[in-house]
Amino acid sequence: MLQPRTNVAIFSLFLVLSPSLPATESAIGVNWGTISFHRLRPSAVVDLLQQNKVQKVKLFDADPGSLRALEGSGIEVMLGIPNEMLAVLGSSSVASDLWVRQNVSSFVGKGGVAIRYVAVGNEPFLSSYAGQFQNYVMPALLNLQQSLAKANLAGYVKLVVPCNADAYEADLPSQGAFRPELTEIMTQLVSFLNSNGSPFVVNIYPFLSLYGSSDFPQDYAFFEGTTHAVTDGVNVYTNAFDGNFDTLVAALTKLGYGQMPIVIGEVGWPTDGAVSANLTAARAFNQGLINHVLSNRGTPLRPGVPPMDVYLFSLLDEGAKSVLPGNFERHWGIFSFDGQAKYALNLGMGNRLLRNARSVQYLPSRWCVVDPSKDLSAVTNHMKLACSVADCTTLNYGGSCNSLGAKGNISYAFNSYYQLQKQKSQSCEFDGLGMVTFLDPSVGECRFLVGVTDASSAAIGTHWRGVLVWVLVLWGVWVFEV
Repeated sequence: MLQPRTNVAIFSLFLVLSPSLPATESAIGVNWGTISFHRLRPSAVVDLLQQNKVQKVKLFDADPGSLRALEGSGIEVMLGIPNEMLAVLGSSSVASDLWVRQNVSSFVGKGGVAIRYVAVGNEPFLSSYAGQFQNYVMPALLNLQQSLAKANLAGYVKLVVPCNADAYEADLPSQGAFRPELTEIMTQLVSFLNSNGSPFVVNIYPFLSLYGSSDFPQDYAFFEGTTHAVTDGVNVYTNAFDGNFDTLVAALTKLGYGQMPIVIGEVGWPTDGAVSANLTAARAFNQGLINHVLSNRGTPLRPGVPPMDVYLFSLLDEGAKSVLPGNFERHWGIFSFDGQAKYALNLGMGNRLLRNARSVQYLPSRWCVVDPSKDLSAVTNHMKLACSVADCTTLNYGGSCNSLGAKGNISYAFNSYYQLQKQKSQSCEFDGLGMVTFLDPSVGECRFLVGVTDASSAAIGTHWRGVLVWVLVLWGVWVFEV
């Protein structure tokens, strides 16, 4: 998930009848993002997935460490290709062959990684991209499909393109249609998906509809019933998810693909960083969603046919993500960065609640706080510096640490920086304003974290460094080929 969704229209009835879809049994998977200051060892994350019986995981790039950790696990993988790589992959069949060989063929096989999907780009049609990646999607798909065929994997690994919900629009679901400028490429895309047996992957975020509009009815974002139900003909919509989903169904039907299977690539609710982002709301939404999907009720336009699969966003908090969309961006995890469950959640895997990560190795139990005996008139710059490097999003309005007071805010910032620096003594100096304490300064739901020792020192920006390396490698291949 990259930007707030602009499509808030999620209401009403679709009048065009299409042939019924076969009933499917939905699976609940998770998105595993790695843009974190404190990244757990991949093997610890895979163990966490297995402990919680998660059978499907979606990765945003081909991180070798994550793929190696998934070997032999039996967990089905949707492997992502970042948008920045689409141009080169679409321009060079040699580059496409190389990517498939290194990231798919070398991992798939007996005792290997169960890579079942490759996600070609991530929300490449997002309206805020202004068409930046749009023309690269189909060429990349075609080259990658040929590369999979050469590797004898085209029947096993399916290509998909995760789309943002702003790819389609309507005031009512029955009027659902793809944005006019996307009609041609969406027709090409769904034809390709259909001919290769691939589902349509969409990311749906009722939270962002609520966050982005003061007029959006809050109870309509959840699944417990609403006083704002939308009745249209014989159909009644009681939650935003179903309305959004059926808007997509209508859009696909207008292109002649009303029966195409749909996978929810991302859906979830953050726990911090905004007024409506908290533990109670996140649990209510995610548990309501899981119960709704696994009930097999489907939606008004697809009764008895729920989404093919649903990938919760996300598994872990990612404290190094951009906060351009909002401070909540770093707090989508059902687990905190260290693999500890934030709230009781039943994933539908054998009627049990989330289990915490095992054998997490923490730094010593000590924290950096402001020395209350010191003159704090010059502390502002130190605090700004700490927060420019570490994560201080919980201090902002709507955050769990918003009520700490001035000294509490300073201490939180100092400690965040101190833990990021692996508790190096000099990282708590701040010109004599900081001091180390062995008493946990956490208050209520405001947690002063302690870092983990098994986090990779190169975790920050791993995603983008990996992208840059591959872009350079593939660009060299493309130049050589031309």
